[in-house]
Amino acid sequence: MTALFRDDVRTRRPGAALVARSALLGWAAGARASLGLAGPTIAGAHRPVVRAVAALGVVGELIGDKLPTAPSRLDHGGGLVRATSGAIGASMLATRGGEHPVIPAFAGAIGGLAGAYGGAAWRAWAVGRLPAWQAAVAEDLVALTAATIACGARFGAPGVGQVQ
Repeated sequence: MTALFRDDVRTRRPGAALVARSALLGWAAGARASLGLAGPTIAGAHRPVVRAVAALGVVGELIGDKLPTAPSRLDHGGGLVRATSGAIGASMLATRGGEHPVIPAFAGAIGGLAGAYGGAAWRAWAVGRLPAWQAAVAEDLVALTAATIACGARFGAPGVGQVQ
């Protein structure tokens, strides 16, 4: 077995469910960059003030995205930021479950790029078909749902709701 996948508890090989949840969280981060870090933080074993700050970051992004001056998610390295957010969030999911974070982080980064480019394609498709704010709110709801599923206890995510 390689050094990346030793059999000790800290570096247990990630399961398929974690990799799928990591990609889903990455996709959510591609849609709304703050969700990559906020999802695992809000769902994880953190103090209420830390969770509240993470939630405020998400709310700020949700509001800011609706402003007419908001740049494209792909401008100024936005895709890289969203991929990084997905990778870090996926690493948080892996480490709270005692699993090695490299493969989940890669899945989160790929999901982040897919979410960024997919979200931009959705918004381009929606132009002329829906009011811009409705397309944005629909995307918000899908991204929030994806992050909730990716970080939720019902899918085997350890550490949910445990305040240290």
